[in-house]
Amino acid sequence: MTKGKNGLTYAASGVDIDAGNAMVEGIRDIVRSTARPGADAEIGGFGGLFDLKAAGFIDPILVAANDGVGTKVKIAIETGSHHTIGIDLVAMCVNDIIVQGAEPLLFLDYFATGRLEPDVGRAIVSGIAEGCRRAGCALIGGETAEMPGLYAKSDYDLAGFAVGAAERGRLLPRLDDMTPGDVVLGLPSSGVHSNGFSLVRRIISDIGLPWDAPAPFAPDRTLGDALLEPTLIYVKPLLAVLRQSAGLKAMAHITGGGFIDNIPRVLPETLSVKINLSAIPHQPVFAWLQAEGGMSETEMLRTFNCGIGMVLVVAHDEAEKITRLLAANGQPCVHLGSIVARKGKSVETTGVLFG
Repeated sequence: MTKGKNGLTYAASGVDIDAGNAMVEGIRDIVRSTARPGADAEIGGFGGLFDLKAAGFIDPILVAANDGVGTKVKIAIETGSHHTIGIDLVAMCVNDIIVQGAEPLLFLDYFATGRLEPDVGRAIVSGIAEGCRRAGCALIGGETAEMPGLYAKSDYDLAGFAVGAAERGRLLPRLDDMTPGDVVLGLPSSGVHSNGFSLVRRIISDIGLPWDAPAPFAPDRTLGDALLEPTLIYVKPLLAVLRQSAGLKAMAHITGGGFIDNIPRVLPETLSVKINLSAIPHQPVFAWLQAEGGMSETEMLRTFNCGIGMVLVVAHDEAEKITRLLAANGQPCVHLGSIVARKGKSVETTGVLFG
């Protein structure tokens, strides 16, 4: 046997097992705060468990989704503000599950970094746990990977994995039920959410604004803080609608691709959606981005949510009831338009964006 010449350790190569173990111990109570029927939210095993029967399901279909946060994570890294980026991570996954008519049940995360800093890791996981509480799902596991040489020391990336369930026969979209005259509702976003940040960062780089400068579109906040406003999680108000109304036919999460790419994913080929852009609540961040980037209306609509984070297709005679149910659960909505017979484009627009 050849003896090692230098007595190297894993820590000497840049991977600190003790730091990883310390982080796991430091987040146990945070993770436990996400427990729900079906999962005790304990971590440390080789896999997470979930009991569908204990969660009240009889004949469930599972729905799974995974996503990341994109280059928004660079703003968290560069500002040193890590406590909300985990909310974005959960939101991007669970919002994709609720649009299929399923209840998010469990979540797992993957956190990869060049050098594990336990305080940063705890802040990120605290945000993930907050997102899980907002969605009503349990954080049942995750993975922390320290990979020097692949990531710069302070850099990290995140991935999330969520699983939900719906009783058989309750999944959305209900393509065969959609007809011309169905109402299209929009749920306002909290801002840019988690898409388009490569373009956002390019615009800010071209302008030369530092992250700690007052945000031109929100002067009472720093630019970094305003852009890190987390993605809204729409799960709980939409579950209330699903449980109390049969009039919800389809939902579209407005992420990368905006209105133009996301809404057609839940429409039959024979139908289009007609949207009144003037009905979209005005959010100064989008008008500012359009002006500074010199972007066309079409480019805005296919890059950003432009102020609407979720689109609902509802039966005409249930629209008022669903609007009231959303309001009763703290979720405002706007009447964006209607479903029409398709003659050309799958998304037709009227009115003026940010007018």
